[in-house]
Amino acid sequence: MIQTDATTRRLYHLAGPIILANLATPLLGMVDTAVIGQLGQTHLLGALALGAMIFNLVFWGFGFLRMGTTALVAQAKGRADPAAIRDHLSRSLLLAVVLGVLLCLLQQPIANLIFSTTGASSGVEDAAATYYRIRIWGAPLHLMLLAMMGYLLGQQASRYVLILQLILNLTNIILDLVFVVLLNWSVEGVAAATLIAEAVTLIAGFWILARHFNFFSGAFDPAQIFALKAIKALFRVNRDIMIRTLCLIFAFAWFTDQGARLGDLSLAANLILMQFVTFSAFFIDGFAIASESIMGEAHGKRDRLATDDIIRAAFISGGLLAFVLSLAFFFLSPLIMRLLTSSPAVINEATQFSLWMVATPFVSFAAYIYDGLFIGATKTEEMRTAMIVSLFVFLAAWWLTQSLENHGLWLALMIYYVARAASLWVYQQRLYDFSDHDAKTTEQTL
Repeated sequence: MIQTDATTRRLYHLAGPIILANLATPLLGMVDTAVIGQLGQTHLLGALALGAMIFNLVFWGFGFLRMGTTALVAQAKGRADPAAIRDHLSRSLLLAVVLGVLLCLLQQPIANLIFSTTGASSGVEDAAATYYRIRIWGAPLHLMLLAMMGYLLGQQASRYVLILQLILNLTNIILDLVFVVLLNWSVEGVAAATLIAEAVTLIAGFWILARHFNFFSGAFDPAQIFALKAIKALFRVNRDIMIRTLCLIFAFAWFTDQGARLGDLSLAANLILMQFVTFSAFFIDGFAIASESIMGEAHGKRDRLATDDIIRAAFISGGLLAFVLSLAFFFLSPLIMRLLTSSPAVINEATQFSLWMVATPFVSFAAYIYDGLFIGATKTEEMRTAMIVSLFVFLAAWWLTQSLENHGLWLALMIYYVARAASLWVYQQRLYDFSDHDAKTTEQTL
């Protein structure tokens, strides 16, 4: 029990800065919206929303660069292998550059595919295309930042992740004000601000790596960085995480689309309620990400007791937080809804389904925590399989509950969260399996 208490303190110490960094992200979106809103042109707001959605979907799909790097670095840290730590980041950064350059080279086919599926007006699409053409050049920068933040989390240095997030947001906000408010650059200014802010943040990140982690000290060994087994391990982990992420994107896109098919009022009500769901995810995900790092270190040490402690601490902490969030939503949601929309019809509609939103933190927290634990242990094949199964369960639940309309849609979402947790619980004993971790090797291990 004493050991578990110590693990819980570590978990909170790591999770705090991660949660603050997560909460800083929507603040930037609010500022982007506010500066464009001051221009008084509705189609520009639509273009900003469309452009942001495009990049959220594209970059979310490459989230494996953060998650995979966290797990591999944390395990190397557990083995006390600084050479492997540096090599893992080097590989992830190189992969980020390659993928980012490919996105830049393929930007026109990607744009044609995306804009052919949108139903926005020509004015919105034209402005969104301008935003896209500028911001896409930052793809290598954004993906490198994902890898860098994965490294910092794997090193259990979450305070530096918060620092980088603050640098990114403050730089972006200042440039928003200069480019849009002072220079009247419209959506071009917002895109340019994001591009420059990512470059500034990446430079700051490399300075942190050099100053606090001695990343550039010593000679890099290309033979180790490009070792075939290490490359295969990296691609296996990233492949599984990417498939898992694409299933997750599809599930929530399906939820949104089916809400839209129920009518504008249902779509608007679900949008309001999903703000609460997203907010709770920012908090619970902080503990899940912290769990990745501690679990990865435990696996690097091949320490069964430490593995047991982080599983227990993560579920207790995540469950308590989820309970508090559900309680807060129950009492505060009526007030917050009135702040989010002035439409009585939307508020009344959202209120009819608000109990689903209230239940979501407590129903979903186990799925988030399990994701963090399985990523840290690099049991990504199990996580991928569980997510595919859960997606089919979600679609089956939606099909069976269509007669309940929006209540059925929310019920299917709850079943989806439960299925994600249950399908990973089936594999829980694999978290104690260290057979794929050979402590005698360096780059051939996970």
